[in-house]
Amino acid sequence: MQQIKQSTIQPIHLHIVCLDVPYPPDYGGVFDLFYKIKALHQLGVKIHLHCFEYGRGEQPELNQYCEEVNYYKRNKSLKGILSRLPYIVSSRISSQLIKNILKDNYPVLLEGIHCTYCLYNGDFKNRKVLVRLHNVEFEYYHQLALSTKHLFKKNWFAIESKLLKSYENKIAEKAKFVTVNEKDKLTYENIFSAKDINFLPVFLPFDEVGSLTGKGTFCLYHGNLSVAENEKAIVWLLENVFNDSEIDFTIAGKNPTKFLRNQVSKNKKARLVENPSDGKMRELIKNAHIHLLPSFNTTGIKIKLLNALFNGRFIITNAASIDGTGLETLCKIAEDSIDYKNTIRQLMQVSFEQEEINKRNEILKREYDNNKNATQLMKWL
Repeated sequence: MQQIKQSTIQPIHLHIVCLDVPYPPDYGGVFDLFYKIKALHQLGVKIHLHCFEYGRGEQPELNQYCEEVNYYKRNKSLKGILSRLPYIVSSRISSQLIKNILKDNYPVLLEGIHCTYCLYNGDFKNRKVLVRLHNVEFEYYHQLALSTKHLFKKNWFAIESKLLKSYENKIAEKAKFVTVNEKDKLTYENIFSAKDINFLPVFLPFDEVGSLTGKGTFCLYHGNLSVAENEKAIVWLLENVFNDSEIDFTIAGKNPTKFLRNQVSKNKKARLVENPSDGKMRELIKNAHIHLLPSFNTTGIKIKLLNALFNGRFIITNAASIDGTGLETLCKIAEDSIDYKNTIRQLMQVSFEQEEINKRNEILKREYDNNKNATQLMKWL
């Protein structure tokens, strides 16, 4: 992979507050966190990292990119659950974090609504603060409520969504905001009247399209299989697209539920690859002929979509999931089961050609340039 070129930007100190430990980059939400830290370090930015730890452990790898790394335990007590604040926020309140950041006057990057209590509470009134929005969180939790069949979770997500909408409205004028797509930017402008908000693409480990030409023999869905939204998408594909198909369908990812295992086992053309290694997942992504990525949650940007664009062949998704991403011309669009079946049937007869790779390189390398995007981020700060 190419090294990011040193920028002429003067080195500065920067606090970054992460909702989770940003290493290893083994799930979608951490990609943007880790590769942003790496890109900023290569610009010469001296990073003071603060992260909430709740299962991933302390990671020595982060020390090579940061001046210091501070860990804080996420508070999962009943007190946080009963708070009038959204749980994703109340469980990440830390007086020690605020004390550590108030020791100096360096600018602050808050990763996600999750980490913004210090902004909401007024602790950073006189600081340069930028909030990176990973989703429009109230919409994300609303969609989770619709996706899950578990009654307790459905109610939990619905309550969290209402709390988040109120909370996001209260902080929308308190800092600069940066979204991961244009659609989320418009939502914040229209619903919360946010004035100081911009779009910046996510940071990725890819700098060249590595897709294989030719044909594969199977369709693939990959992602975190324990997430209700992903499970819903897979079950929809099994019941409505592969219910009478003779094409092989592979589902790969982390921690599938017992329910999902059972659903896959009912389909003779489907197979489940549980918790594949990084190498195995890369192999599946490269060798699949078609990536099926329907989404019922249309906020943020799907890292699995970008992974497939950089490393896979054909992609079929729905229009709403890529609206505002600039990636519309790189995917095939299908909105219902008939569309999916017809598009799959057509694409299985077609080779993936170098022309498609060239087209992807032209668009993706322009948009997802870590060096350029890190430099822009520092200009805003």
